[in-house]
Amino acid sequence: MMHLLHIDSSIRGEWSVSRRLTARAVAVWRSAHPDGTVTYRDLGAEPLPHLDAAGGLARMTPTDQHTPAQRESWELSERLVHEVKQADVVLLGLPLYNYGAPSSVKAWVDHLIVPGLAFDPAAQEGLLGGRELVVIATRGGGYGEGAPRNGWDHAEPWLPHGLSLTGMEPRFISVELTLAPSVPAMAELIPLHEASLAAAEKEIDNLWLPASAQR
Repeated sequence: MMHLLHIDSSIRGEWSVSRRLTARAVAVWRSAHPDGTVTYRDLGAEPLPHLDAAGGLARMTPTDQHTPAQRESWELSERLVHEVKQADVVLLGLPLYNYGAPSSVKAWVDHLIVPGLAFDPAAQEGLLGGRELVVIATRGGGYGEGAPRNGWDHAEPWLPHGLSLTGMEPRFISVELTLAPSVPAMAELIPLHEASLAAAEKEIDNLWLPASAQR
């Protein structure tokens, strides 16, 4: 039985474009896998604790020497790694906040980087590869080639490096100018946003279709 891990991270609730698009992707996946199961994690509503001085060194300390705080942090990482290992597909909504990934996504990645669980430090081999990682990346402004802030998006370039030890390789579906419909000063950019959104929706709709059926 196929299994999907669906993760949202936006704090914008019903106004979130990334949430709307990950929901669309889940519907497409369910259509392709009617007997499949889904696990949902909402990092926007229930963020994970960031690594701190009390428990963060658990990944660098032998388990038999863990303090209570380190044991708690380690056990959370174990659960998060297990969630990924159980999934055939991981779907992540990744909005751009202040030119970077939401801190909740950074915390999720930090909790996954666990020697012996997510990667083999001796063999330098990731243990979470072999599954699909689809990332729906949304950006309020424009950061593409020729845009005044080209290169200011530090979320999409960072994630593959952040996860590189694990063996997971993200496939990005990106939408730009998501603020254009709601910000009067960006009104002239609405057609560009709509084109970007339509392209992303088409790519999502074709994600799990055989090549012969793609539109």
